[in-house]
Amino acid sequence: MAGIRCYIGVGSNLGERRKNIEQAIQKLKEVEGIEVKRVSLLYETEPVGGPEQPKYLNGAVEIETLLGPRELLNVAHDIEGQLGRKRTVKNGPRAIDLDILTYGDRKICEPYLKIPHPRMSEREFVQRPLRDLTNA
Repeated sequence: MAGIRCYIGVGSNLGERRKNIEQAIQKLKEVEGIEVKRVSLLYETEPVGGPEQPKYLNGAVEIETLLGPRELLNVAHDIEGQLGRKRTVKNGPRAIDLDILTYGDRKICEPYLKIPHPRMSEREFVQRPLRDLTNA
């Protein structure tokens, strides 16, 4: 596949966190037009912002995709929904979170889609797994 190289942040702090992340990655692999290339290690991290909540497991996934950025966002939201994510409290706990961190070298600034992810450079829970993939 000669698609666009993207990085997706994955995180979970509800239920069986590792299983939730593994299921999300498996679902990404099943989408036509997405090829999962590599997956970072998973790191336990403290929640940032939002209400008091359990610790997260966070990682990153390198993919190649033929999907456009909005299609990729829709896939991410669909997978989150399939795995029980409910968007009720901003920055609240979640069974799964999939964030598009980068989409090639594209820059997108729309109300519901900002690429690169606007706060990724400030967040060690994003930077550490991303380094696993970009420094390999």
